[in-house]
Amino acid sequence: MYSYSSHALPAFVVAAVALYLLFTGSGEAFNVGRFLEETSPYAWAGTGVGLCIGLSVLGAGWPPVTPRRGILVTGSSILGGGVRSPRITTKNLISIIFCEVVAIYGVIIGIVYTAKLQAVPETLLYTPENYFTGYALFWGGLTVGLCNLLCGVAVGITGSTAALADAADPNLFVKILVVEVFGSIMGLFGLIVGLLMVSSAADFSAAGPASAVVSPYVH
Repeated sequence: MYSYSSHALPAFVVAAVALYLLFTGSGEAFNVGRFLEETSPYAWAGTGVGLCIGLSVLGAGWPPVTPRRGILVTGSSILGGGVRSPRITTKNLISIIFCEVVAIYGVIIGIVYTAKLQAVPETLLYTPENYFTGYALFWGGLTVGLCNLLCGVAVGITGSTAALADAADPNLFVKILVVEVFGSIMGLFGLIVGLLMVSSAADFSAAGPASAVVSPYVH
């Protein structure tokens, strides 16, 4: 029941608003193209950088969409298993390192992206090149953040299992660690894709007054 209502309610609200605008003669107010054009490229770029770092840190520590993942569940499992087998507390710290690397991926991409943010006067900001850079930084940051979020879930669960399995049988540690390594590679894939997405995006730059405004909605 909860899953049906959680999915149906947003769709119902969107449909109701769309029908209201349609039948009241205000359909032009629902203009996605206008929203994309009149929103500052700086807003897209800044949001992308924030999502990149924020989602990566959540994936490494504790993403709220999936309770108890990342360092939270791995560290608690190491401490709990260490009560029975103190020998696991040292070598299982590698699982904590794998979780922390997920956040480092996001910080690295965030630094690379912020290097493209240059001060440009508002009257000379709205150019096709700056639009492209803003959109590329937004979607690149979202891609990296989501990849690192899922990577943190995989590494956290696997690291917790590795600690508990090592406490029960030392021969299982290496086998589960291989699975954890492959799970951590997903974050590296996101980092590579994030770099490819902005490889063709130039830094924000000012243009001549003749080519500055490309949208009739920007004044």
